[in-house]
Amino acid sequence: MGLFDFFKKSDTKPGESKELARLQKMVSNKLSQNVDREDALYRLGELATPEAARVLLSRFNWTLNPSIKDQEEKELAVRGIASTGEKALEVIRSYCSRSETITWPLKALRKIVTEDKLENELLGILDEFDTEYMRNPEPKIQLLQILGEFTSDDVRVAVQPFLTDTSELVRFAAVTTVLGCNHESAVESLATAMVAEESLRVKNRVAIGIVERGWLIPSSIIDSVKEACPPGFNLDKSGLLSGKPNG
Repeated sequence: MGLFDFFKKSDTKPGESKELARLQKMVSNKLSQNVDREDALYRLGELATPEAARVLLSRFNWTLNPSIKDQEEKELAVRGIASTGEKALEVIRSYCSRSETITWPLKALRKIVTEDKLENELLGILDEFDTEYMRNPEPKIQLLQILGEFTSDDVRVAVQPFLTDTSELVRFAAVTTVLGCNHESAVESLATAMVAEESLRVKNRVAIGIVERGWLIPSSIIDSVKEACPPGFNLDKSGLLSGKPNG
C-alpha cells in the first residue's frame, strides 16, 4: 500500500491525501533537508487533524544526529499533535500499542488531556499489552514508570499482572509502581511474585518495599515466602518481614 492509498482510506479529501503523503515523505526521511522536514512538521501541526497527527507520530520512529536537532524536531511534532486536541487520542493510542518507544507520544498525550484524565488514558494503553515475551519491552517499562506517578487502586490492579512478566526489567518496574500505590492489599501479589521470582534484584526490591511498609505476609503463604526470602531477610511466624539485602 502506497502513502496515497493509505490516506485515501481516511476521511481526507483527495487533494489533502496527496498533500499528507508528500509531507509524510519529508517527515519519514532523515536524508531530507532539515529545513524541508521542519517546514513539513509545521504544516502538519497547522492542519490539526487526526491524519496529520498520525504522520507527526511517525517522526518518533527514527533518530537524527546531532541529537539536539532530533529533539527540536520531535518537540515540534509533539506540539503539532497536541494542537489536534482530543481528536488525536485514538491515533496516539494506536501508535503506542505497536511502537518501539512511547516516550514522545506520551509527552503529546500529557499536553492534550488533563491530569485527572491522564491516568485512565495510560491504563487504556497498558491494557493493550500482556505479560508475554516482547523483543523490545521498553514501551511497557515506560508506561509502568509513568503510572508510578499515580497511586489509585485502579493502577495497582492494572499493574499487578506485570509482576510476572517475562522481562526482568518489566517486573522490576511493575514492583516499583505497585509499591508506590501503597495499598497493603498488594502484599499477597507481591509476596507470591517473590516466591516465583528468579532475579535477586527483583526479590530484593519486593522485600525492601514490604519491610519499609511493615506489611504482614498472609498466613497462607508464610512458609513459601520464608523459603523464598532473599539473603539478609527473615520472615517470622506472624508474617512480619525484616532485614536488608546482604552486601
